[in-house]
Amino acid sequence: MVFRKLMAAFGAGVEVDTVLTNTGVRPGEPLRGVVHFRGGGSDYKVEGIHIDLTAVVEVEQGDNEYKRSYSFLRQQVAGTFQLAAGAQHQHPFEVTIPWETPISAIAGHPLHGMKLGVQTELALAGALDKGDLDPLFVSPLPAQEQVIGALDRLGFRFKKADLERGTLYGSTMPFFQEIEYYAGGQWRRYFTELELTFIAGPRQMDVILEADKRGGFLTSSHDAYNRFTIRYDDPPNTAEQAMQRGLEKMARHRGWF
Repeated sequence: MVFRKLMAAFGAGVEVDTVLTNTGVRPGEPLRGVVHFRGGGSDYKVEGIHIDLTAVVEVEQGDNEYKRSYSFLRQQVAGTFQLAAGAQHQHPFEVTIPWETPISAIAGHPLHGMKLGVQTELALAGALDKGDLDPLFVSPLPAQEQVIGALDRLGFRFKKADLERGTLYGSTMPFFQEIEYYAGGQWRRYFTELELTFIAGPRQMDVILEADKRGGFLTSSHDAYNRFTIRYDDPPNTAEQAMQRGLEKMARHRGWF
């Protein structure tokens, strides 16, 4: 373990390290870990521990674009306890990954362009300290895997993924994910690129498609846009059929199909 020393507010310093038991999870699943402490030169009263799930989001402001970290879940995992000088202490925790958490890994491989993490916030001596960002790899739900697999079979090639600031209809997040693809197969006749967004819930998810748009959902017209719902108990081929219909509908709407 690599302990991080907290010096600014705590005099002789307290060291802390968070170890995640399962860095790879799916939305709706529990994320487990243990926060380890090592006391400094004096006794301290730890006033609470929070786990903070964060995401790096692209923000557009005028002609400028920059990245900013957004918290999408902050949960207290420990209350007050005494940490004696030099003593070691550990506290296990469990938090549930929100259903709308973006995908950041597919088949065990990090998704290019995505950065999710876990921070541990310690309240000690009347001050707060946030630790380093530990990577968090969120894998697709089975229904999301079906959609991604359908796009692969239809000839689309992954380009990149990112998070954009904004809240879409039906979502509670302050940002949304765009998974971008180059069109392939027969669809190269109709689309150059395709953007895929999921809004997942406990029983179903919405799939949002947008084709050949340089801007995001909040800045572009929606004339090449389709949205449909997949229920988790639908037959496995439902996603591919819905994807095919959605692509055809967008092409027809633009007069391309």
